[in-house]
Amino acid sequence: MFEKDSELFPSKAHGCFLSHCSISTLYSQAAAAAAEFQQKMVVDGVVALSDFLDVLPRYRKGFAALMKTAAENISFVHTTAESLCQIANGYPFEPGDQIISYIHEYPSNHYPWLMQERRGVELLLLPDVGRAAGFESSKIPRGWMLEDLERLCSPRTRVVALSHVQFTSGYAADLIELGQFCRSRDIDLVVDCAQSLGCLPVYPEEYGIAAVASSGWKWLMGPKGSAVLYTSSSLRDKLQPSMAGPGMMQQMFDYLDHSWNPFPDGRFFEYSTIPWDHVAALAVIAEEIFNKYSLEDIRQEVFRLQDLFLDDLDQGFYQVQRFEPKHRSGIISIVPKGDAVKLAKVLTKEKVVVTERGGYLRLAPHFYLDDEQLVRAASVFNRVASQV
Repeated sequence: MFEKDSELFPSKAHGCFLSHCSISTLYSQAAAAAAEFQQKMVVDGVVALSDFLDVLPRYRKGFAALMKTAAENISFVHTTAESLCQIANGYPFEPGDQIISYIHEYPSNHYPWLMQERRGVELLLLPDVGRAAGFESSKIPRGWMLEDLERLCSPRTRVVALSHVQFTSGYAADLIELGQFCRSRDIDLVVDCAQSLGCLPVYPEEYGIAAVASSGWKWLMGPKGSAVLYTSSSLRDKLQPSMAGPGMMQQMFDYLDHSWNPFPDGRFFEYSTIPWDHVAALAVIAEEIFNKYSLEDIRQEVFRLQDLFLDDLDQGFYQVQRFEPKHRSGIISIVPKGDAVKLAKVLTKEKVVVTERGGYLRLAPHFYLDDEQLVRAASVFNRVASQV
């Protein structure tokens, strides 16, 4: 079903890349699209831009299809942090309003909301649920509980800002349940999907999500410095711009017209110069991968590959963080009995790439890997365990 050709995914010829939760390998056809743009710029400069006028519409259309929304709700941004800063700083908070997030959120989804305390807004943080039954390590934050969200929520709660998947443990929020909770209370749900978009289904309009922000260089396999933002029209209607420039204005190239006339659609966030090579790369990725395969099928394949690995992993040397199906994600967190830093270095020499964080390993295979690669990776894990 899946096309797993090494020509499309050349990293397969060099080992087993299991770190799509970090900085992913770049999809080869995306690299080719970016290189084509840069080469034309080498020869033609500004004249070359006329050959690439379709890249932004293609990008918006491709990611709109991925999230089952309209293209007008999609924006090109550079990072998740940029997206969330624009939303948080532009939101019509009043003194005494509340934001609810999680105590161990990734910094990109923490500092934009923490900054709102300067406006008299209260940031409440969900506690961690603690260790899982049968899982002794305290090195990995686990996740949060809906009961705690219900306890913290009040009539003053305006925004809930959470990651779909926690970058530490791999805990995935139930977006349907979370969206229903926020919608019933007229709360804007803002979700960081850097660790899920491209791996798990993310359909904001079905789930009642006001904004989805995702970096492009993890599960989307795009260039570093590229990202995707979805916003609902109702959220955009509330926001005041926190960044401004010619790219967001409806008069566009009439640079002597300084009228304040921003676009009401996703271009509202595209305030200035956009790297078209990055846009071209992501457009190709959306078209050739994520509009070709359903997110449900990708999720199923990622989970199948994870299970292949775990079936062969010697659990005498490793503790594995596990979640029930509705909270499962593309990330598996593993605590070795030995030194995790040394183990990660040995694994890299053995051409098995994982991410080490704070004394544990994160394993994140993508759909294009082969069964044999996961089986070999588990074998390498088992063999090197005694060395560290």
